[in-house]
Amino acid sequence: MNNTFIDTVHVVFKENQHLNVAEKLWKSWYDYMDNDILATGLLFFFTHEVVYFGRCLPWMIIDKIPYFRRWKIQPSNIPSDKEQWECLKSVLLSHFMVEALPIWTFHPMCQKLGISVSVPFPSWTKMFWEFCLFFVLEDCWHYWAHRLFHYGPFYKYVHKQHHRYAAPFGLTAEYAHPVEVMSLGFGTVGFPIIYAYFTRDLHLFTITCWVCLRLFQAVDAHSGYDFPWSLHNFIPFWAGAEHHDLHHHYFIGNYASSFRWWDYTLDTEAGPEAKKSRETRWRLKQEAKLAKSMEKKSKTDSK
Repeated sequence: MNNTFIDTVHVVFKENQHLNVAEKLWKSWYDYMDNDILATGLLFFFTHEVVYFGRCLPWMIIDKIPYFRRWKIQPSNIPSDKEQWECLKSVLLSHFMVEALPIWTFHPMCQKLGISVSVPFPSWTKMFWEFCLFFVLEDCWHYWAHRLFHYGPFYKYVHKQHHRYAAPFGLTAEYAHPVEVMSLGFGTVGFPIIYAYFTRDLHLFTITCWVCLRLFQAVDAHSGYDFPWSLHNFIPFWAGAEHHDLHHHYFIGNYASSFRWWDYTLDTEAGPEAKKSRETRWRLKQEAKLAKSMEKKSKTDSK
C-alpha cells in the first residue's frame, strides 16, 4: 500500500461523484486495504469495539452524576469503580478470545453467500425492512435461548456469570460465559447469514448497521436507567432497560431482548406487578371454573 488512506480517500471522492459520503468512505477503505478479508475483519472488529464501548461510556459517566439517580431503576445499587473495572477486563478478554476469530473468518463466508461489499449501498427503505426482520428474529431466538439458560445446569454452569450483577450497568451487556456469548450472538449474526443464504441479496453495510443497532439496544437495556424519553414510553411493545432490569433484579422472567410480546403472551413477565396480575388471573379463572361447576351441579340436581 504505497498511498496513505487520505490519498485513497481523495482519489475516490474525486472519481466517484455519484456516490454519497458513506459510500465513498466505504469504497476508500476497501481500495486502500486491497485485501477484502483483512478489510472486513478490521472493519467489523473496530466497529464493534468503538460502538460497544462508545455506547457504554455515557452510562459510566451518568453513574457518577447524582442528578441522574432519580431515573436509576435501582438507585441504591450504583456500580463501583472496582465493579466497572472487573467487568471491563472480562468483556475485553471475551472480545479478543471468543469473538475475534469468527469476525476474521466472516469475509470468506460473505463471498460464498453472495453478501455484497461493493457500492452503492442498498436503499434505506430496503435496509429498514431488513432491520425490522432481524430485530424480530433475534428477539425470538433470544427469548427461547435465554429461557433455556435459566434451566438447571445451563444456569449453574453458563448463565450464572451474567447474573453476577443484580443491578446491571452498560458494560454488563456482554459480560457472559463464552458459551452464552456465542449462542446469543448467533441471534445477531446468524439470521442475516440465513437470510443471505436464501435471498442472495444482502449487503455487508446492512449487516454492519444492524450490528450497531443491536449493540445500542443491548447496552441500553443493561443501563439501569429509565428516562421519560426512553423508547418504551413511545413504543409500548419495546422492552428496554425497565424491562430487562426486572429480569436481573428477580433472576427470572422478562427473557426477551427487544420486544415485550413473547413474555406477555407466554406469561413470563417479571416483577411484583406481573406476579400480582398472574395471581389475579388465576383466581378469576378458578372462580369462573367453580361457578361453572356449581351451575352444572344445580342443573343436574333439578332434574
